[in-house]
Amino acid sequence: MAVLVAARSATSGLRGVLRRGRLTLLAWAVVLAYVTVFVLAMVHTTYDTWGALLVAPALMAIGTPILARVAGANPERGVFKLLMVAMAAKLACAFPRYLMAFVLYGGAADAKMYHQKGSELARYLTTADFSAGLHYDLGMKVAGTGFVIIVTGVVYAVTGPTLVGGFLVFSWMGFWGLLFFWRALQIAFPEADSRRYAKLVFFLPSLLFWPSSIGKDAWMMFCLGLTTYGVARLLDRRFGAFACIALGSLGTAMVRPHVTVLAGAGLSVAYLLRKRPQQVSALGPLRTVLTAAVLGVGVMLMLQQVSTFFGTAGTGGDAVNQVLSETSRRTSQGDSVINAATADEPAPAFSLNPVKLPMSVVSVLFRPFPFEASNIQNLIQSVECFALLVMFVRAWPQLARIPKLFVQRSYVAFTVVYTLLFCWAFSTINNMGILSRERVQVLPLVLVLLAIPKPAADRPARRGRRRPPRWRAQPGQWGAARPPGPELPAAVGAPGPSRTQGGSTS
Repeated sequence: MAVLVAARSATSGLRGVLRRGRLTLLAWAVVLAYVTVFVLAMVHTTYDTWGALLVAPALMAIGTPILARVAGANPERGVFKLLMVAMAAKLACAFPRYLMAFVLYGGAADAKMYHQKGSELARYLTTADFSAGLHYDLGMKVAGTGFVIIVTGVVYAVTGPTLVGGFLVFSWMGFWGLLFFWRALQIAFPEADSRRYAKLVFFLPSLLFWPSSIGKDAWMMFCLGLTTYGVARLLDRRFGAFACIALGSLGTAMVRPHVTVLAGAGLSVAYLLRKRPQQVSALGPLRTVLTAAVLGVGVMLMLQQVSTFFGTAGTGGDAVNQVLSETSRRTSQGDSVINAATADEPAPAFSLNPVKLPMSVVSVLFRPFPFEASNIQNLIQSVECFALLVMFVRAWPQLARIPKLFVQRSYVAFTVVYTLLFCWAFSTINNMGILSRERVQVLPLVLVLLAIPKPAADRPARRGRRRPPRWRAQPGQWGAARPPGPELPAAVGAPGPSRTQGGSTS
């Protein structure tokens, strides 16, 4: 027996040595391959390309300890591995996004302009005398495109002007936005299926691909995620909520202020439906009124910002129609137009009648349909949209709970209000390609609805624990050596120690 135990121990130790040896060998192979690729890239490409080989490990090194801290505070198992895979996948998707912009479309993308102007700004920032103040002319207003140029210039001032590296940084930025969405769900909707939501929000192809380029999409994803994280903290009465909401809203307002208004409207409704605490302090009602007033003022300021951004007069219904009509006209170009304008119309007709809101929801969230695809990109997008539609149909029992959860869970109210307003406003977009890219601003909140837990009646009944056997063999009863110690009492119904199995006495 002792020999067998020793042999097993030796075998286990040998396996451990071999396993560690294979891991060490694999690590050395990865390092050698990285150095080889790095040297070849330096010889045959410019810093635009090989700079990414410096940026990618740096981003992973910065993100890993943060994810370890997030995973350490999470009760679910395997969270760190899931987050690391999600971050690596998000960074990897920057490469096909770059190929699409600069190989498939030959550089006819906004990222090229951001790269050029961001490189010029980075050169100025790295050589400027800050004590004399900053005097740099963007050649355009700061809000909108100008702000993304500033962000790109600041990024390049740190990493150097590397185009592929810039794609990696913006994609990494989008990943943290998705992480904020995931944490918001865990804080404000703890009974939701957090693991399913994590798999959807981190690995949905649209969310991996589109916000992985130098441009507005990745920045908006980061800031919308930060805003939503602040909303969740506010609804759960946690510290730091207003700081997150203010920073996130400022970031979205500098690029797309109309989206900030939609988020502000959703937050206002959710705050009014927020569950009251069991013990209300004397200052509780006053704090609620002040917070509602601050939110109202914030929404009004954002409406003014929208009016300035689009160059409209006022913030009334005419101004909204003017903005949406201009959006419909600008997006009615290219091969992927949904509703083409007739020859005698300046822009395609659109309707904002609330009766057509269900059609707007279907159009914004689930188009293009497979039979509407005009090229391979639209076909791939249509497959994802169809899969998403099937998931929503299958989740009908959970979706039927939305009216009840709308009142009970204010985070669901925030999600529903923002989603409906977004679909209503963005249904005026007439180009499927633009629509596919723009809807990533609503998908993380739409996926919350797929994480609603099933009704209790539909859950499979939990198997009860097996009843322990009524009779267990006592140690030593079947011939094995009895451990030293006091003699154990016989179980009820067990044969006496002086009886054999056959029942005869010795």
